[in-house]
Amino acid sequence: MAAGLGVVVYGAYGHTGRFVVERLRERGFVPVLSGRDADRLKALAYGTGSAVRPAAVDDPASLDRALAGAAAVINCAGPFATTAAPVIEAALRAGIPYVDVAAEIEANVDTFAHFTDRARAAGAVVVPAMAFYGGLGDLLITAAMGDWTAADEAHVAYGLSGWHPTAGTRAAGAVSRQRRDGRSIRYRNGRLEYHRDDLPTLEWPFPDPMGPRAVVGEFTMADVVTVPSHLSVPDVRTYMTVEAARDIAAPDTPEPAAADEHGRSGQTFLVDAVVRSGGGERRAVARGRDIYAVTAPLAVEAVDRILTGRTRTTGVASAGEVFDAPGFLRALSPHIDLELFSGERS
Repeated sequence: MAAGLGVVVYGAYGHTGRFVVERLRERGFVPVLSGRDADRLKALAYGTGSAVRPAAVDDPASLDRALAGAAAVINCAGPFATTAAPVIEAALRAGIPYVDVAAEIEANVDTFAHFTDRARAAGAVVVPAMAFYGGLGDLLITAAMGDWTAADEAHVAYGLSGWHPTAGTRAAGAVSRQRRDGRSIRYRNGRLEYHRDDLPTLEWPFPDPMGPRAVVGEFTMADVVTVPSHLSVPDVRTYMTVEAARDIAAPDTPEPAAADEHGRSGQTFLVDAVVRSGGGERRAVARGRDIYAVTAPLAVEAVDRILTGRTRTTGVASAGEVFDAPGFLRALSPHIDLELFSGERS
């Protein structure tokens, strides 16, 4: 059992970080609150007895103090283009596993490119994008693949009722747009491609209760990094319902507001993951509520499995590679409803 172990949450006072802290407590871990703003950390810790360890990504010594004696670290502080590398470096120095919730495509590419060899040599586990975007889609695609060793294409369609972005989401998006010089990105023929083509609108046949909905095609998310990092699929495409795409693009869309006692918003989601090979098709579907809140059980389940030795590899690895995907997804109940269609349709 990993319960009772200290887990540092970097960016603990952020919107997603707060959900992660609460989920750690529910699972019996001892959250250690870290981040740049000492006052916000103290306010979050008030009345809980949680340790507070302020640290800045440009101050390696402060990160070392924050991680000292901890069993693992979960990085919830975006933009991850700024925070991921310094916190991974600190985790490697401390000899502890690292998990983050990065949805930034370029930041995840950087993590694989810069730390794969070092983490493997150290026997360390580094899991980027262990979140709603990147992690959940990868787990669903991996589970849908079943005994297939390769597929022609993979599709992840995000059926969001709406998308009220956090300040962190907006900041991360701004960094990504700057790094891309305003271009869009897609995964074709086994590689990432930058382009300036208009994104198409089409209809996606979501299963019930959502049904067919208009989506923006090539609305590319972190799945284009996580899925092909370990699966032989040369074409990975992601889609977003037009309502959610419109919300995230609008500068005046408000941040998510709590709608229940757990702090979750009223937003709902349906993620439809489909793999195709030849004439066959396999599918996995997840339904739930609040994309930010559901990131917390994903990240915390990952830490629990790493600390209890339920992993398949070391080094930098996405969720679908390092964990048993069907078992991991089933463990997320009651946070998501899961359907696996292992049979093929032609």
